[in-house]
Amino acid sequence: MRRAFMKAAGAAAAGVLAFVAAPPSQALTPGRQTSAAAESPAYFVMTDVSREEFVIKLTESDDIKHARDLVSGETRERPHVLTRIVKRQAPHNPRWSYSNNPEATDFFDVAIEVCDATIPYVEDHLDEAGGAFLPGLVWCDWSSRLVREVPAP
Repeated sequence: MRRAFMKAAGAAAAGVLAFVAAPPSQALTPGRQTSAAAESPAYFVMTDVSREEFVIKLTESDDIKHARDLVSGETRERPHVLTRIVKRQAPHNPRWSYSNNPEATDFFDVAIEVCDATIPYVEDHLDEAGGAFLPGLVWCDWSSRLVREVPAP
């Protein structure tokens, strides 16, 4: 069991490191197929252990479908959000000083600790993001989960 966990953790770490090292336009986890952009973006509320809410914007058809499947309960696979943050406020997320990059957003089961932080912790330490805190601006809140889809702003 420990060996299987270590292999899974190693694979997850390699995926996150590939995500961090890739340029933003190519920041997708290994094995993920790039799909055509959706006709219009979709917006989803995520929460975490802090019970705060954060709105993510998705533009890829596959991501939107997966997010809708998570919200509806059709799937429980890859329930957590992995994204590269953008250090500026977005119209769909006015409460926070950062947003997600929809072209660099994916979902995961397991990820390395270096990208884990709660929604308010990222806000409180945003000036440190991109260095030792959230290297490459990659954020993977381990307790994140989507709770609902919301209309476009």
